Amino acid sequence: MLLDSGRAPGDILVLTTGEHHPWAAHELSFGEDAYWAQHDARDDVFYADAAVAERAATRPVVVVAVNGGADDVTVRALPAAMARAGALLIVCGDPQRVNAVLGAGV
Repeated sequence: MLLDSGRAPGDILVLTTGEHHPWAAHELSFGEDAYWAQHDARDDVFYADAAVAERAATRPVVVVAVNGGADDVTVRALPAAMARAGALLIVCGDPQRVNAVLGAGV
């Protein structure tokens, strides 16, 4: 929907709190340098583990997929994602888990 609404692929950062997105797992198989070079090129949607969110640059849209992982990863990921989202932050996952981890109603 983001791409269909006119967002450029390079405008989107996707962070996962649990298992790596399949694209990230594949690209990491070529090594960290090649993987992060794609991030820096900003040519496409970039998928990263939320644990390394601080390394990611600001993008207009940040999507956080709360897809497992330890609660402390999610707790750290959401503020890092908010800091990197230039215009739009989308959080996907079980609302009860997100609310429980954050201690607030989202």
